[in-house]
Amino acid sequence: MRLLTRLIPLLLLASLLSGCGYNAIQQKDESVKASWAEVLNQYKRRADLVPNLVNTVQGFATQERQVLTEVTEARSRVGQINVNADDEASLRQFQQAQGELGSALSRLLVVTENYPVLKSDANFRDLQAQLEGTENRITVARGRYIQQVQDYNTYIRSFPQVVTAKIFGYQVKPNFTVENEAQISNAPEVKFNTGAPAPQQPAPQPAPQPQPGS
Repeated sequence: MRLLTRLIPLLLLASLLSGCGYNAIQQKDESVKASWAEVLNQYKRRADLVPNLVNTVQGFATQERQVLTEVTEARSRVGQINVNADDEASLRQFQQAQGELGSALSRLLVVTENYPVLKSDANFRDLQAQLEGTENRITVARGRYIQQVQDYNTYIRSFPQVVTAKIFGYQVKPNFTVENEAQISNAPEVKFNTGAPAPQQPAPQPAPQPQPGS
């Protein structure tokens, strides 16, 4: 009888928590964490490609020191950030550092267009394919994370879940800022042209005019 007396309040409490969205909040919070882990995994994949890419380019274009240094330093800054996805300032710093690394990589890839031998190297072509695939995975992972955070935030701000969230300390999560919403679904374009630009033809010169008396 005493056991039954103890179980009834627990069952009532579990029923109230379920009806107020407590279980759903747990599930959505875990989905956000899983999506964030995938974002970090794909960004790490890109960072791991950088040393091999830099070394390969350096073997063919040692004079491009400035661009190579920019990529190396940008990767170093990314590795020094201990990001907390629940802190808006920390997430903004992480996003800025990743953006700087992406820009540095883009400049490096533009430089490679001037070295046909480098572009024909098998190792470089393999790195090219890996980088393109990683950029696509980053875009997909970021898009999923953005959607999961939006779903979580919308849910805990709705009634009656908002009451449960406040009682248990669940707060709205910061999200990636996207200047252009199309970036969620479109990967950054990485171009590796296969041909050198065609040389410009010189403009035709006017025919010489006859001199008087000739």
